[in-house]
Amino acid sequence: MPGQHTRTPEATGAEPDGAPADAGGGRHRTAPAPGAAEGAALMGVSKIRFTRLARLGLLVPVAFRSDRYRAVAWLYPARELTLFASDDGNAPLLTGRLPETLRGQLDTGLDLRPRNWRARHLGLLLRRADGPWARAGAVASLLPPAHVAQLVTDSRDRSRLTEHLVPPPSHGTPGSPASRIAENLMTARDPDEIARLRSELARLIHEAREAGPVGPRTPRPGPRLRGPGPDHRMAPGTAGPPRRPLRGGRPARRCRANR
Repeated sequence: MPGQHTRTPEATGAEPDGAPADAGGGRHRTAPAPGAAEGAALMGVSKIRFTRLARLGLLVPVAFRSDRYRAVAWLYPARELTLFASDDGNAPLLTGRLPETLRGQLDTGLDLRPRNWRARHLGLLLRRADGPWARAGAVASLLPPAHVAQLVTDSRDRSRLTEHLVPPPSHGTPGSPASRIAENLMTARDPDEIARLRSELARLIHEAREAGPVGPRTPRPGPRLRGPGPDHRMAPGTAGPPRRPLRGGRPARRCRANR
């Protein structure tokens, strides 16, 4: 995507709060943002169970990386993993069989990791945004380009918005398989996720207009928003706050907080 990008903890794989302290005041000997294998060891569970909890949205990634085989490895804040494992209320999720309702959700292919990462990443971008156009650009960066083009029709608005689009976290050279994976993970897929982002973008653009003029009244052509790539498709299933499943049924819809 066009625009300028500031490297963030998500992009570099660093966890803002660092690794959790142990009882003796030291630090656990683990990466501040471990992957599934190390995270599972930190929590005292198998890697398979760890991955299932993450797919259910109970463990939220802070970053990701991809290898030469195009496999995505998710990274998690060590502090959050430790807190989750130490919560007595989560004990039934760490041992024995998962509740049948949760197993059923996994059987349908549920995987909230990309969506929850987008929610977390967007939250950081919004906190670091320095104005309404920057906030609008952050939200637009997670929408499929066709939706942005459909929603933002004024040429001056489009030009200003394009200046604030945020590329995905840097992974490989532009156009490389790793770069395309990052771009795909950065793009909202679920219909309700897209609908919420569209609504939020419309609100932020209105707020930006109210804050002051975007430039000369004479229309001038701005950078064109990228169109959807040949492999772009709307898959079922906002970058709202991290989603968690209802332990008695379908995944809970977010209340509103911040994939």
